[in-house]
Amino acid sequence: MPKTASLRPRRAHLAEPMASLDGLLREWLPRQRWFAGKDRPVAELGLLSMTELFPGCLHLLVHTGHGPVPAPGGAPPAGDCYQLLLGVREHPSPRLGRAVIGRVQDGPLAGRTVYDALHDPRTAQLLLERLRHPGKAGPLRFEADPSRPVPGGLAPRLLDAEQSNSSLIYGDEFILKLFRRVQPGVNPDLEVPDALARQGCDRVPAPVAWMRTTHPYEATLGVLQPFLNDASDGWTLSLNALAAGDDFTAQAHELGRAMADVHLALAEAFPPGPPGENGRTAAAMTERLTAAAHCVPALQPFVPGLRAAFAALSTCDSGPPAQRIHGDLHLGQVLRAGRDWFVIDFEGEPSRPLSERRSAHSPVRDIAGMLRSFDYAARQRRPWRPEWARRCREAFCAGYAARAGWDPRKKHGLLRAYETDRAVYEVLYEARHRPDWLPVPMAAIERLAVRGD
Repeated sequence: MPKTASLRPRRAHLAEPMASLDGLLREWLPRQRWFAGKDRPVAELGLLSMTELFPGCLHLLVHTGHGPVPAPGGAPPAGDCYQLLLGVREHPSPRLGRAVIGRVQDGPLAGRTVYDALHDPRTAQLLLERLRHPGKAGPLRFEADPSRPVPGGLAPRLLDAEQSNSSLIYGDEFILKLFRRVQPGVNPDLEVPDALARQGCDRVPAPVAWMRTTHPYEATLGVLQPFLNDASDGWTLSLNALAAGDDFTAQAHELGRAMADVHLALAEAFPPGPPGENGRTAAAMTERLTAAAHCVPALQPFVPGLRAAFAALSTCDSGPPAQRIHGDLHLGQVLRAGRDWFVIDFEGEPSRPLSERRSAHSPVRDIAGMLRSFDYAARQRRPWRPEWARRCREAFCAGYAARAGWDPRKKHGLLRAYETDRAVYEVLYEARHRPDWLPVPMAAIERLAVRGD
């Protein structure tokens, strides 16, 4: 391709191509679904790393925020770091229309069109080849499990459904998740499935290849895993059951057993957390409630009852030991293929610090997340089906108890506190992003604050 040699950035001149991209990226980034700062303009945009991944394709790590870009080897910057793959062509294909970021007016890239390269099948295929043949590209490292070979020539397609990351499907056999918002350290979506595979847990697809960076710090950039092409996610299955008037308790029971299998394997794969954390956990939950009630006035009448739920947590028995958990469990994070349930997406809540997502928590937190998800499903259409949700919740807990050896329903104080904390989070999220959905968590808030069941 003409002029590709000039794309290769020299470290002393990283600022030159970035300066020519600055205006385009400031306008483009806030429009992306995975960009976390949609409620504020990009006040500062800095380049952390730039690598010519292929001819005509630049891999960038960019910093957005209000603090200065750190010196090499320094502490991670305040703000956010995003991973970008940018295609650079003089005459891009018309099929890339919605992926186009803009035409560069000046600098070393002047006269060329820049686009999101993940929409380019050629880039997607070359990226898979990098993963199939481990090696280096500047600070980028491509690594693979030699016991799980990946065939070449798999046709790529970009998955449109994701929001916080971007995923490519290869031949309906593998899925590559690229983390858009990057934090220093090993991402749990690589760390946890790899550890579970070593434990022999077959409830989680094992990673077959991954990419990471060593500059400006060690961080995971993407993970390639088997794609369960014949699977349906739990959210879709539950809504289909509701629409057909079908019972979902048998599936919920099996899902509870599957989640217990995963928790048991996690407890074996990672060291346990410190005991006696209920008081500290209750204080953190109360603090989050205070902040949420300040932002969402509809919460304020229920604050006394909700605080009582957290106060009860600080005095109840410690329950199961803290351990590594999923961290963001709901019906959209589980897949059913045939008669088996699988658990995916161990990244946790991407908005939370990576250190928090990798730390130990009570497994009741995951259970509460799934119970809230059944409630969400039951309220997707009128008339609401609270009895359907109640039966699913009971079945899930019964299935979990049958495998785990302890019953979440008998840890009433723990379960109420964690479900309340989850509902408070949902209220804040819906008020900010989906106001029409606010009645769903508010119904749970009223139930938990008044009756506590």
